[in-house]
Amino acid sequence: MNIGIIGTGFLGKAVAIRLLNTGHKVIVYNRTKNKTESLKNIGVIVADTPKDLAQACDLVITIVKDSEAVESVSFDKNGIIHGKHDGLTVADMSTINPISSQKIAKRFLENGISMIDTPVMGGPSLAEKGELVVMIGGKKEVYEKYKHVFDHIGNNTFYLGENGSGHAMKLAMNLQISLLALALSEGITFAKRAGLDPKLFLEILNSTYFKTGMSVLKGPKMINGNFDPSFTLKMMKKDLDTINNTAKEFGTSLPMATLANEIYQNAVTDGLGELDYTGILAFIEKISKL
Repeated sequence: MNIGIIGTGFLGKAVAIRLLNTGHKVIVYNRTKNKTESLKNIGVIVADTPKDLAQACDLVITIVKDSEAVESVSFDKNGIIHGKHDGLTVADMSTINPISSQKIAKRFLENGISMIDTPVMGGPSLAEKGELVVMIGGKKEVYEKYKHVFDHIGNNTFYLGENGSGHAMKLAMNLQISLLALALSEGITFAKRAGLDPKLFLEILNSTYFKTGMSVLKGPKMINGNFDPSFTLKMMKKDLDTINNTAKEFGTSLPMATLANEIYQNAVTDGLGELDYTGILAFIEKISKL
């Protein structure tokens, strides 16, 4: 199957590699073309426009920053809809407002193109191993047509319902991640201020059922000041913007999400946006004067 990927950031690149390694012909497009060079060197085809990519593909996966970027690559001049052909399907793996996703899906349908939302949990390393968790929203028969593709990149796939369902669940998941990173950062900071070894804090935490994948895998890196990004702090802040805006549209109050958004925004303003999202520890330690 010919699969197109629009957006070759950390996740997009990893998904492209995984699909190439599982026997698919992969075509990519990225607005900044030099970010596709390493993929080109391993046999991935690079398209000049989303239109060109869509014309050559059965399935187009979009993995871009936000709903505005999805709309741009989809509907602007030389966008996906201009490469329309029979059977073309779009799967949006971005993290966006579910209400925006529904509107985008409707616009695609008006142009004779099916769209499903397929956001994932898990970073680039899991993508390359085919161990992501995939959350699906949209027509079930469209998902089932391409289920084998998503089974190549994920070891758990959940069909959730109508368009937007996948994105709503993804936002709920990312809210957990943002708050866990804050809780872990404050626990480390508190232990340090009390004169305790943060390594011992982690050892005790991870010996209880309160441990998380983050405390086990990211915790040691955090206390060593290793914030090499798998998902940047500024992108987590962007997702918190989306979470809070969506909550308002739903008529829901999320006080912790509101506070978390303010803290991540302050960290970005302080110049920490390019760190891994767990770099929020560096900001907490700074304001704690550690």
